[in-house]
Amino acid sequence: MKEKKLSGLFAHKEFTLYLLARVISHFGDSIDSIAYSWMVYMLTGSKIMMGTLFALNFVPGILFNFFTGALVDRWSKRKVIVITYSCRGLLVIFTALLYWQGWLLPWHLYVLTFTISTIECFSHPAEMAIVPSLLPKHRLLSANSISTSATRTAELAGLAITGGMIAFLGISGAILLDGITFFAAAALIAFIRVNPVSEETGEDPSHTSTAKTSFIQEIKFGLKFLFSNRMIVTIVICAAYVNLCLAPYNVLTPVYVAEILKSGPQGLSILGIGMIGGMIVSALWISRRGLRFKKSQLIILGYLMLGLSYSLLYLPTFFQVHSLYFAVLITFCMGISVTLISTPATTYFMETVPKELLGRVGAIYSMICTAAIPIGSALAGVLGEWMEVNLLFLIFGLLMIVPFFYLISRRSFREI
Repeated sequence: MKEKKLSGLFAHKEFTLYLLARVISHFGDSIDSIAYSWMVYMLTGSKIMMGTLFALNFVPGILFNFFTGALVDRWSKRKVIVITYSCRGLLVIFTALLYWQGWLLPWHLYVLTFTISTIECFSHPAEMAIVPSLLPKHRLLSANSISTSATRTAELAGLAITGGMIAFLGISGAILLDGITFFAAAALIAFIRVNPVSEETGEDPSHTSTAKTSFIQEIKFGLKFLFSNRMIVTIVICAAYVNLCLAPYNVLTPVYVAEILKSGPQGLSILGIGMIGGMIVSALWISRRGLRFKKSQLIILGYLMLGLSYSLLYLPTFFQVHSLYFAVLITFCMGISVTLISTPATTYFMETVPKELLGRVGAIYSMICTAAIPIGSALAGVLGEWMEVNLLFLIFGLLMIVPFFYLISRRSFREI
């Protein structure tokens, strides 16, 4: 059965090209995630700056996603992805060159981070909107799980070699490679051919009124649709809350590795491998068994597991030896949890939202989900200056369990 599902997915050439592009870009991003985090930690040594930089990643989304989604719905999703990938590649390569020459200053990081994140405000809704144009609706859950498995495997490979790559090429060389992968991914996306009615013009002939409406009216229509669906609103609110709780982990993992686990870039890579490994296992299981369960069951279980495993990151400080490997086991469980939540939630979104609205509704969805991240990131940076990082993980991990109790009490959610 699984082989038939896979062969059915890969029979769609355009989806295969899209998936390969995502694999390449995620491979580069996994290398960059370690190299960039370590670069910031080595360049500044400031937990507050690490927190504010991570927070800045999401400010453009809050400011601009309201508008970029509506624009993406008007444009060719394929062209948007190609252009944004190329622009991001140029900026990442520029960052690598600055660091290599010793010219990179803290203020450069703020400018580059804001600019790259602004570009992502266009690429993310385009990526979400293009998938339903590449596949029939009944293949979306399998496609999303396989896409997660493939991209996480690529990230796993990237993380596995990052420690050695930084030792061999240096931080700038590792970041440079990420920039090159963006151009490779853009080249693959350029070969995708999608129905010109649904993709190139961003319009559906059955929705001609959309073409005649103003830009502001289109945004209002996207907002109206999103808030008219209680299940999507519930998923968005929970996602925003969880992003707030995960901010300390996302910001302070390099500090956790250095000060609690007594390791370096290699330890950061190994911890990332644990997380990605869990995501891969979970995604493969969902692709094979996921249809046997309601989406709500997978999401609720994921929230419970994520909160409990996140809290357990407090414990490695009590181990004199093998603390890193115990932490890896915990991040493996966190990875399983993340995919249990994200894959069915994304699939429900794609199944529910009309194709011609996916860009703007997806952008608003993303904006609300990430709205709490800057607050959580800044808070994490401040709290990290006077509180042990593992204690911070324990507190926010326990808070993470709240969505489990909320969702399990909502009968309407349990029906999806």
